[in-house]
Amino acid sequence: MNRIDPVDLKILKLLVKDGLSTNKEIAAELNLTTTPVHERIKRLRRDGIIEKYTIELNKKKLHRNLLVFCSVSLKEHAAEYLEKFEKDIQTLPEVVECYCVSGGADFLLKIVIEDMEEYKLFILNKLSALSNIGNAQSQFVVKEVKQASILS
Repeated sequence: MNRIDPVDLKILKLLVKDGLSTNKEIAAELNLTTTPVHERIKRLRRDGIIEKYTIELNKKKLHRNLLVFCSVSLKEHAAEYLEKFEKDIQTLPEVVECYCVSGGADFLLKIVIEDMEEYKLFILNKLSALSNIGNAQSQFVVKEVKQASILS
């Protein structure tokens, strides 16, 4: 894999800002022609630097007004229990991110949901229905202060 040079970094920052930017737009921004920009982006994808293109959705317009971080501790910690939890959590669309963490909890879940009533139902009917849940503690986001990409 080649090292990322300053031009590659500028291309990546522009794509993070707007993933729909065309090679022509990026080339104009960097005072280059489209061919080297195209080749660099192709290399960045081939080398795995660019993994995928995504879009960012407006949570409020989709009526997903409540953002919750939930720390989950499991009762049992053998590998098969951890793997089962990781597999089960994949089935819950409300959980948009899940991290295995160190410290007081085993997992940290990022949950995006409509409102407190829906969250209550999620906890009662879905999360607590998973086997091996020992404890779950929720923190509700009052205000998003910063949300960025690694190259913002």
